[in-house]
Amino acid sequence: MSKKVAFIGLGVMGYPMAGHLSAQGHDVTVYNRTAAKAAKWVKRHGGRAARTPKAAATGADLVFACVGNDDDIRAVTLGPTGAFAGMTRGAVFVDHTTASAGVARELAAAARKQGLGFVDAPVSGGQAGAENGQLTIMCGGAKASFTKARAAMAAYGKAVTLMGPAGSGQLTKMVNQIAITGLVQGLAEALHFAQAAGLNAEQAVEVISKGAAQSWQMDNRALTMLADEFDFGFAVDWMKKDLGICLDEGRRQGASLPITALIDQFYGEIQRQGGGRWDTSSLIRRLRLLDSGAG
Repeated sequence: MSKKVAFIGLGVMGYPMAGHLSAQGHDVTVYNRTAAKAAKWVKRHGGRAARTPKAAATGADLVFACVGNDDDIRAVTLGPTGAFAGMTRGAVFVDHTTASAGVARELAAAARKQGLGFVDAPVSGGQAGAENGQLTIMCGGAKASFTKARAAMAAYGKAVTLMGPAGSGQLTKMVNQIAITGLVQGLAEALHFAQAAGLNAEQAVEVISKGAAQSWQMDNRALTMLADEFDFGFAVDWMKKDLGICLDEGRRQGASLPITALIDQFYGEIQRQGGGRWDTSSLIRRLRLLDSGAG
């Protein structure tokens, strides 16, 4: 059923996600810190642009956000111009930001005091997944709030799953990032070794991708890694931010993350080399630089 919705944050993820909501027939109002981008979205998709998160959220059944970090999500939800100030009792706020579990619990408590629902719902699938409506969405919050928002999230999510109470979505996203990080480093080392050993690396990938070594990273990144191409995809800066969240939570939980901590350092090296906007698969370039003596 068509709903009145708001979408806050029109970055590389939020812009197409909001577009899918419009394409599904929802009445969409958008807010973006850079007003020109909101105006561009409206010109393409229709709907309206608002000057503040509060104005965007006023009268909305569902309010979605996809911004940068803990401070950003606080800024667009709390205070006199925040979305919570414009929402009516019973409305649900869905946060697609990859942020800490702590801020998810904090905002869920603030929403509850105002009679609002809150779902932390970080996504996996990257820009391509957002554009194609094929994201995996990991949710935390009350079942009633999740149920109200689930059908709308399906506009851009191929899998939308409630993982538990507030913060559970963010914790699941941490599991995702920890797993991806190890896979990318392992793939980088494997491909680097294949090239150093004089193998036809593309043929090696074709062979091993039919067995237990196969992964999404291998299917979608191996050839570009071999070609030393990284001007696309999920940026090192974003992964570095995410891994900081993972490592902080690991310390709180008493969970050792030695490989994650090591690869976090590797990404720091790539940032210092000017590669903050390179795709995360650029870990292989770091190995090449090390072996060439330039790293």
